[in-house]
Amino acid sequence: MRTSIWCGLVVMLTSWAAAQSAPSMVGPVPSTPVPAVRGTLEGKVKAEWEAFKNKDQKTYAGLLAEDFAGIEDDGEGMRGKRAAVGEIDRSVVSKYYLFALKVLPLAGDSALVTYELTMEFPPKAQLRFKRVLVSELWLKRDGQWKLRHYQETRVR
Repeated sequence: MRTSIWCGLVVMLTSWAAAQSAPSMVGPVPSTPVPAVRGTLEGKVKAEWEAFKNKDQKTYAGLLAEDFAGIEDDGEGMRGKRAAVGEIDRSVVSKYYLFALKVLPLAGDSALVTYELTMEFPPKAQLRFKRVLVSELWLKRDGQWKLRHYQETRVR
């Protein structure tokens, strides 16, 4: 009986020790340092909204991955790259305010970006301001960061 208890204790301690020295299961370390990723993606998010404000389809399209999927709070469902770029001509965003931007590097060359955005529309617009919480998935493909997924939730 004593031998089996000691054997069980040895197995448990050995398993615990192996688990402590095992590599983390979180995933590979991002290939780009965190501050660099944050600065790059913050610039990309600002470029995204500048393109919308300035109705610059070419710049906006260049930021999106070919397999982009976006979901806005308008109830129209998911839209691909082509539809998202087409919306720029109908945009009436005159100003925007970014707040609380956070970048969470994920495994490899990917990052989750979250922020709060307030859009301001022209004085004669029926809706003057719209505030949303945004989550974006950015992927580094062929050395370029591309927006793969966009999701917004309206703040009332």
